[in-house]
Amino acid sequence: MKKILIWSITAALAGFLFGFDTVVISGAEKKLQLLWSTSDVFHGIVVIGMALWGTVIGAFFGGIPTNRIGRKNTLIWIGVLYTISAIGSGLANDPWTFAFFRFIGGLGVGASTIAAPAYISEIAPAKDRGKLVGLYQFNIVFGILIAFLSNYLLNDIGENAWRWMVGIEAIPAAIYTVFAFTIPKSPRWLLTKFRKDEAIKMLQKINPDQNPEKLMLEIKQEMENTVSNENIFLKKYRFPLILAFLIAFFNQLSGINALLYYAPRIFQEAGLGESTALLSSIGIGVTNMLFTLLGVILIDKLGRKQLMLICSFGYIISLSLVSATFFFGWNGELMPVFLFLFIAAHAIGQGTVIWVFISEIFPNHLRSTGQSFGSSVHWVLAAVVPSLVPILFSTIGAGIVFLFFAVMMVFQLLFVLFMMPETKGISLEELSKKLINKNINKNEINETSPANL
Repeated sequence: MKKILIWSITAALAGFLFGFDTVVISGAEKKLQLLWSTSDVFHGIVVIGMALWGTVIGAFFGGIPTNRIGRKNTLIWIGVLYTISAIGSGLANDPWTFAFFRFIGGLGVGASTIAAPAYISEIAPAKDRGKLVGLYQFNIVFGILIAFLSNYLLNDIGENAWRWMVGIEAIPAAIYTVFAFTIPKSPRWLLTKFRKDEAIKMLQKINPDQNPEKLMLEIKQEMENTVSNENIFLKKYRFPLILAFLIAFFNQLSGINALLYYAPRIFQEAGLGESTALLSSIGIGVTNMLFTLLGVILIDKLGRKQLMLICSFGYIISLSLVSATFFFGWNGELMPVFLFLFIAAHAIGQGTVIWVFISEIFPNHLRSTGQSFGSSVHWVLAAVVPSLVPILFSTIGAGIVFLFFAVMMVFQLLFVLFMMPETKGISLEELSKKLINKNINKNEINETSPANL
């Protein structure tokens, strides 16, 4: 188990770079807009949005290398993309060059949301799968916290502070790339490629006390029920496809990325000064990390569905309070409290659950494709929503924007209550059997316990 934990942490470090890369722009974006005298539209869609569209493309096509060259090799190339992006962004002298290198980093972010959770879910024992895959999300929020802290510390070092903010990521990116060479290949991926001898060696390396023939028999039985050249859009995969779509859809319609990218701007809109806004952003990072850690601890105990219920109620309350602050002109000092509540709700629920859940609900031979679909939905919305924030804030106002997010979370609550199955403690192969039936009895999954498997 110790080796599996180390390998899981190594793969999950892709999440650290994801979090750092995604949020580091929040400290530099206003300076860049002033430096290059760009309009709100150009700034939102090109300077900020290009990284997000890179993420969309990385998520959309990331399933291809994850399936063809394997989870491990894909994770290595992700580290290379992050390194190139950080160096290029820090040296850029115009908005288009900056946007191009941010786009490169976005490709790494998108692909990491497929390769890392898929890899960890395939090497983890069923009873610990939630918390091990959850390490990916924990690293995301740890990266977010370090990015906020880094931005705060580098903010006053001169007119080129923004270069250091975005360029310093090259150091952890290079270190991660080296570490990625040390992890073993996924045995489940090897078996889908009919590389049986290699798979046996990897299974014995990952868990020497487990009989590899038992897992191989389960995977063989699963693959016997499939045909060549299958895709996730077949009728029998409709239910897991809908689940992946909805959890990704609601993740972004909470407004989480809009908040993370524009946290300092939102605090200033509420009447806080620049320095206080940056400090409050660090508070968001700390809250995010602590409640994600709590979510990782609880995900295999309470289950995915229970965490999502807690999350939904927390979203609705906090977003309503944020909206009311803008509508009624409440004291701006209340804003950090409401946003910390929002972040806590997100971290313990959607933040912890999404990548775990999507990595569990598709069969082995379609896992990377299914992850790609769920990640693509997530990142298309993650590109669209934050890109529109500067425009929407200046036209319809922040209060209406956050009210819309609150209403969408009411619909998420209904999804969790009436559609979302519980997946904790169930083997990937057993889940596959249950979820590919379009007439699945969701109660059967909820009532299944690890002891019965």
